[in-house]
Amino acid sequence: MLAETRRLARVSNLELDPRETVDECRAAGESAAPMVVLEPREVPLGGPRAMTVHRTLPQRARSTIGAWCFVDHYGPDDVSLTGGMTVPPHPHIGLQTVSWLFRGEVRHRDSVGSDALVRPGELNLMTAGHGISHTEYSTPTTTVLHGVQLWLMLPDASRDVAPSFEHTEPVPFSLATDAGESVRAHVFVGSLVDFPEHAAVTDVHSPLLGAQLELPAGASLDLALDASFEHGILVDQGAIEVDGAALSERQLGYLEPGRERMRVYATAESRVLLLGGAPLNEPIVMWWNFVGRTHDDIVQARADWQAQAIEGSREASGRFGFVPESHGEGPLPAPVLPTVRLKPREQ
Repeated sequence: MLAETRRLARVSNLELDPRETVDECRAAGESAAPMVVLEPREVPLGGPRAMTVHRTLPQRARSTIGAWCFVDHYGPDDVSLTGGMTVPPHPHIGLQTVSWLFRGEVRHRDSVGSDALVRPGELNLMTAGHGISHTEYSTPTTTVLHGVQLWLMLPDASRDVAPSFEHTEPVPFSLATDAGESVRAHVFVGSLVDFPEHAAVTDVHSPLLGAQLELPAGASLDLALDASFEHGILVDQGAIEVDGAALSERQLGYLEPGRERMRVYATAESRVLLLGGAPLNEPIVMWWNFVGRTHDDIVQARADWQAQAIEGSREASGRFGFVPESHGEGPLPAPVLPTVRLKPREQ
């Protein structure tokens, strides 16, 4: 997989042997259980000097949080050591990609004609739908990369929509803590219950929340939640307690539906992402860069990509369109499928 090239993949899952993921989203519970702490696993992506992703979704303990189905956290990484983000043309189906940075700058280009930079505090949202291809490259001026790459599964009614792309710049605002301290917030998907006036303008296909919160050390924040949502809290930096349960850097805390409020206490200056969504109650099969409903969906998407981009003439009229190759690299071939049918696994 172009092992000689220094590469960091955030939007593409470049594992040579990508794990099959099948999930049946859970319905809202009758009572709120204690927070479950999900530990990240390290996934080296790219060549011998590539940066390492800390992946908390999907995993065997949990595959989704609402429609959120993929959480990669990376950095801060020195681009001079890793080569930065270098992701040649590759495909997606059945999902939306959410790119959110803390440091650095990335250029996105795709097969619907988008050419956009993303910087800290800005959002790139790409809807794959029936099929899209794109590239991601860190800019020459970027010295440190730090951020998250998130995926959203599209519900069955929307999974074959036409591909599209949005770039938005959420306006930050302040939340007051119990002691009157200020917590800085960005809402990049959906809205916080008590602050609908700061709702994101992004076009998503199920009830969702995505927000960044920055808490000073010692701050205690009482936050209203949508009780129909399940939630995840990813700690980027610092350390927090959620209703008394500790959560540290790179850990993802899971809260099942049924909670109307949560109290977040910052034991150190902290930056966290709050992700939430209504359980979709739809089975999915996720393999490589594809989200489908059956084994056959994945087989067809892989065959379409290989025929169009690898074995064919790279025609723009194909399922995945065409994205210009600005760095002289051809499209990524899909990994070899498992020798058995993709099927559900234990949750």
